[in-house]
Amino acid sequence: MAPSFDQLPSEEEIDDEDIDFSDLREQYEVRLEEGLDTFVVIDGLPKVEEPGQKAKLIKFLLRKVNSVSRAREESVYMPDGPNGSSEGFAFVEFSSAREALAVVKALDRTPLDKKHTIFVNKLTDIDRYGREGKIDEEYHPPRIEDFTEKEHLRWWLGDAEARDQFVMYRGDNVGVFWNEKDDPPEAIVDRQHWTEMFVQWSPLGTYLTSMHAQGVQLWGGKSWSRQKRFAHPGVNLVDFSPTELYVTTWSHRPVTVEEGNPFLSADEDGKNYIIWDVATGKVLRSFTTLEMPVTGKDQDGQPVKRKIPWPAFKWSSDDKYVARMTPGQSISVYELPSMKLLDKQAIKIEGVQDFEWSPATPKRDAIKQYEQLFCYWTPELGSNPAKVGLMSIPSKEVVRTRNLFNVTDAKLHWQSEGVYVCVKVDRHSKSKKSLATNLEIFRVQEKNIPVEVVDSLKDTVINFAWEPKGDRFVVITTGEVPAGGAGAPPKTSVIFFCPEKNKGPGPVGNFKHVRTIEKKNSNGIYWSPRGRFVIVATVHSQQSYELDFWDMDFEGEKDEKDKDLACNLQLMNTAEHYGITDAEWDPTGRYVATVASFWKHQAENGYHLYDFKGTLLREESLERFKQFIWRPRPATFLTKEEQKKTRKNLREWSKIFDEQDFNKKNLANRAVVEHRRRLLQEWRAWREQVAEELEEEGVEVPTYEDKDAAQGETIEEIVEEIIEETEEVVS
Repeated sequence: MAPSFDQLPSEEEIDDEDIDFSDLREQYEVRLEEGLDTFVVIDGLPKVEEPGQKAKLIKFLLRKVNSVSRAREESVYMPDGPNGSSEGFAFVEFSSAREALAVVKALDRTPLDKKHTIFVNKLTDIDRYGREGKIDEEYHPPRIEDFTEKEHLRWWLGDAEARDQFVMYRGDNVGVFWNEKDDPPEAIVDRQHWTEMFVQWSPLGTYLTSMHAQGVQLWGGKSWSRQKRFAHPGVNLVDFSPTELYVTTWSHRPVTVEEGNPFLSADEDGKNYIIWDVATGKVLRSFTTLEMPVTGKDQDGQPVKRKIPWPAFKWSSDDKYVARMTPGQSISVYELPSMKLLDKQAIKIEGVQDFEWSPATPKRDAIKQYEQLFCYWTPELGSNPAKVGLMSIPSKEVVRTRNLFNVTDAKLHWQSEGVYVCVKVDRHSKSKKSLATNLEIFRVQEKNIPVEVVDSLKDTVINFAWEPKGDRFVVITTGEVPAGGAGAPPKTSVIFFCPEKNKGPGPVGNFKHVRTIEKKNSNGIYWSPRGRFVIVATVHSQQSYELDFWDMDFEGEKDEKDKDLACNLQLMNTAEHYGITDAEWDPTGRYVATVASFWKHQAENGYHLYDFKGTLLREESLERFKQFIWRPRPATFLTKEEQKKTRKNLREWSKIFDEQDFNKKNLANRAVVEHRRRLLQEWRAWREQVAEELEEEGVEVPTYEDKDAAQGETIEEIVEEIIEETEEVVS
C-alpha cells in the first residue's frame, strides 16, 4: 500500500545522499558511445623507451592492422608512462565503426611476435564494462554444477530389432514412430504444434529440427527434450553441415537486433544468413543476401532476377570449409570454425554460375596431401568457350578443366563417394531452335582425371541420378515441350547406363547404354541408399502416378547383349499411388514410402509403404498429411572386410532373422489367445456366480447341454491357421 500524504517526510528530514537517482542517471546519461565506436584499444604491446623504437613499433603495428582495415600513422596514439617508456597499449582510430569491429574480430588474441600476444577491444566496451561497480574486484570461485548424466542422442540405434524411425507431420501434430514390418507403426512421441512451418532431420539423424517465428529448435534423446535453440527471428530455411557441427539459418527479412538481445549482437543486425556452432549455440558469422543478377525479362517487360540459391553456403565433406558464390564473379571459401576467408581473399572466377563440393574426401591418383575438391562451371564469354573446372582446396589449384561450346545450361552431379562428377550439358544448335544433352563424366580418381563423353542422348535430359556407392546411373529424357505449355506434357524416356566389366584390377570400363524404356510419363528417380534398387516414378502429376521398381543386379539369366556389362536389369514390380508428390527410402534400403502431401494438393493425402521389391505393405490416408521423413543413420563402423563377410553369410543371418520374425508373430498371436482365454474365464466365473444366486432364489437355470438337446442341433466351427507360407518365383 502506498504511504499517505501525512506519512511523507518533511523537507528537514530529507537527505540528498539517501535519494536513489540511478534510474534517472541511466535514462539521461550522455551516451559516450556516440563518436567513440571508431576507436579500439590494443593491449599487450612491448614497452619501449626511445622515440625511434616507438616509431618502429607503431609502423609494425600498422602493418598488422592494415591487413584487415585502414588506419594512418597519425591515427595511432601510444601513451607514455612517468619514466618516459610506453605503457604497453595504444589507441587506434578508424574511419568507421565497421572497420574497428573488423579489427577486433580479426586481431584479438593474435601473436605480435614470439613473446607478445595482443588483445584488441572496442573503446566503448572498455568504457561500458570497466566502470566502477560493473566488475566485482573480489574473487568468487565458480560454482561447479553437480554431474547429471545426459540422454544418449543416438539411443535408437540400439534397438534390439534394428527398426528404423520416421517422423510424420499431419494436421497440427508431429509424431515420431517405429516402423513395424507387419503391424501399424508404433508411436514414440506425438505432439501438437511442435513446429510452425515444417520439420527436418539433421544429416546423421541426431536431431529433429522444428521451425518457429523466433528461430530454430533441435530435439533429441529418448525423452525428446530440447537440445539446442538458435534465435533467428523470421527464419525460413535451415541447412546442416555434413557432420552436424554447424548449421545455417536464413530469413528473407533482414534481422533487427534490439539492444540487450541475449542471443544476437549488433553484428547480426540487417543480416539474412547466420552460421551457428551447434555444440555451443554461438554465432560464428552472419551475412546479407546477395543481389541476384538479372537473367532476362518477363512477358510484361519487367526484369527477371535469378532465384536465390539454397543452400547458398555449401559445406566441404569434412566440415573444414564452407563456401559461397557471388554469381558471375567469385567463390568465397571460409575456414571453420574461425569463419575467416581462406588466404583473406575470394577466388575470382569470371562468369561462375554454379559449384558443388565433392561429397567425400577425394582420393586422387598419386596425391597424398590433404585436399578437398569442388567443381564449377562458367558460360561462354565473348569468344571464350564455356568451361568446367575442378579446384583443389586449400591450395586453390585448378587440377582439371574442360572447354565446352554452344552451352545453354549445365548441372553438376557428384557420385556419393566422389569417384565421378557428371556435368549434364544442355547444348543448343547453331540456329538455337533445338536443344540436346550430352554427359561429361570426370573420372576423379584416375590418373590425370580423364573425361568420358556420353553423347548418345538425342533429347533433353530432365533428370539424372547416380547410384549411391556405385558406378551406374539413370537419366530421363523428353522431347520438345509444346508451345506455351499447352496440351499434354511430352512423353519421356528412361535410360539406364552402367560400365563395362573390368577383367583386371584397374578402373571400371566405359559407360554403356543398357536399356531405354520409351513412352513413359516418368520424371523422378529414387535410388535406394544402398544402391542396386531404383524407383522410377511420375510425381506431381494429375494424369499419371506410376512407380516402377527396378533391380540392377537381378539374380537370373542375363541377355547375351548384356554379358559384358556390370549389371542385369529387371523390372520387379509396378505400382500406382494417386497424387504422389515424393518417395522416401529408409536408410537401410529395405522399405520405401511414397507420399501425397497436403502442401502440394488436397486430394487423398497420405502415404503408402512398400518393401524394396515393390510389394505394398501398408496404405494409410491421413487428413492434412504434410510430411513423411525417415530418420537417417550415421555411417556404419564396420570395415569393408566385415561388410563383405556379412554379405557373404547373409543366408545364415536370414535364417536367424526369419526365426525372430516367426517368434515375434507367435508371441503376438499368443497374447491374443491369452487375452481371449482370460475373458472366457471371467465370463464363466460370472455365469457361475449368477447361477448360484438364481438357485438360492429357486429359479431353474438351463444348461447349454439341455438347450442343445431340446433343439436337437449340433454346431461345428472349423478354424484354419496358416503355420508357414513360402513364395517361389518361377521364371
